[in-house]
Amino acid sequence: MAEYKIAVIPGDGVGLEVIAEGRKALEAVASVTDGLSFQFTEFPWGSEYYRETGNLMPVDGIETLKAFDTILFGAVGDPNIPDHITLHGLLLPMRRSFDQGVCIRPAYLHPGVESPLAGKKAGDIDMVIFRENTEGEYAPVGGRLYAGTAHETVVQTNMFTRRGTERIIRAAFEYCDRRNKANGKKVTSVTKSNAQSFGMVFWDEVFTEVAADFPHIETESLLVDRACMDLVRWPEDFDVMVASNLFADILSDIAAVVTGSMGLAPSANINPDHEFPSLFEPVHGAAFDIMGKGIANPLATVSAVAMMLDHFGETAAAERVDKAVAKCLEQRTILTVDLGGTASTSEMGDEAARLIREG
Repeated sequence: MAEYKIAVIPGDGVGLEVIAEGRKALEAVASVTDGLSFQFTEFPWGSEYYRETGNLMPVDGIETLKAFDTILFGAVGDPNIPDHITLHGLLLPMRRSFDQGVCIRPAYLHPGVESPLAGKKAGDIDMVIFRENTEGEYAPVGGRLYAGTAHETVVQTNMFTRRGTERIIRAAFEYCDRRNKANGKKVTSVTKSNAQSFGMVFWDEVFTEVAADFPHIETESLLVDRACMDLVRWPEDFDVMVASNLFADILSDIAAVVTGSMGLAPSANINPDHEFPSLFEPVHGAAFDIMGKGIANPLATVSAVAMMLDHFGETAAAERVDKAVAKCLEQRTILTVDLGGTASTSEMGDEAARLIREG
């Protein structure tokens, strides 16, 4: 019997609403899968905890989380607390401490979902973005000198290591090799090496080296501005994309929007060696504009749950959850407002759970 210990951190904003639906999905799939069960432990960490204690998580929070098989995370952020405090106080420390260097963000245009791009049919857009997740532009390297004076100086340094860069690029190629896509296999690397002549040129060099091990896979290297344009003009041209922390963050948001909604985009933050827990979350963040209204789309979280199950090796359970999400979107009977419906977050979560149980 497989019982997985899951640390649940709803966090802030709509994270508090959608994570409950992710738990429903896990409970639903466990109820119809022999030998599969979950033990949930919820932690009230985030902005409210910060107001009470001065920290986003306890000082021993990372050590506490090491005992779990995985983390189900909602969002972090607060309208009244600067983003650099919230992000660097909770989510980024987990990614770095648990060496979650491989972030995977799929984007697929489902039947029943309308893209804002004209003429795109279901399945036309089908890509997976690999994001380097622990270094690059988000590395906390830099500082401020002479703050508050006319000589104030600020340094923010991008950091690229051979280990981190090669790991994410190789993961993208290996995934592309396993991926069954009818019109061939392609990995697109995205940089800005015409302007950033050290870190990004290094990335290009490592990409070329790794690509040599996969001669049957087509490769492409784009500057980030061109890649953003092409995601809007010709998103069907992309298969697997790989990029640095900042660039892949931006690209994956564009990919989510062109496939119908930020509310459909899941994310997996993977520790490739299974030495520490990985983390699964929706891409959409705290969504201050709709928090507390009960209308957030929970399907990104449900899809993240499917990615979690796949990471555990529970392939049949993962497929069951994925198929339930697809059916929920295709039948269009219960949808949240972002997809043209009127359902609440919990109503849509209930429908996904029902479809998971029905199979």
